[in-house]
Amino acid sequence: MIEWRCPRCVQVISADDTVQLVGDGMSHVDCLRPHDLGPEERALLFRYCWGHAAAKCTACAKNFRHQELGAEFLGHRTNLCPRCRADLTESMRGHLYSCAMLPEEVRRRARDARDAAGKLIKQSRQTADGLMREAEVALAALRETMRRTTWGR
Repeated sequence: MIEWRCPRCVQVISADDTVQLVGDGMSHVDCLRPHDLGPEERALLFRYCWGHAAAKCTACAKNFRHQELGAEFLGHRTNLCPRCRADLTESMRGHLYSCAMLPEEVRRRARDARDAAGKLIKQSRQTADGLMREAEVALAALRETMRRTTWGR
């Protein structure tokens, strides 16, 4: 297995990083916050989850809407619990992939796109070309589904 490195920050890309496809490789969407939500995830949360709690802080035992979460300007952290400053990014991602407000096809396409990127990161360069195409197709399918179901109404 090879290590994928982000060409912008030169850090190793891990399977749980949020990446974008660039040329014949990939880079972090945001090198300062490699595990942060991707642009499609943010768009879906904004569109479908704005009106209800989408993050749960287990430390505080409280639920929060996306717009209630905090951020640190100097620390480059986002999606923070407004009470204890815990990072709630994974809670939001988990909510997104299980939220009943999203149409099933949109949820499935979002999961497929994230899974395809994760598979690509874990594979060797020899199988990377096929997986790169699979990730590109999954992301294109998600964007088309978002366009058709979210903004095409």
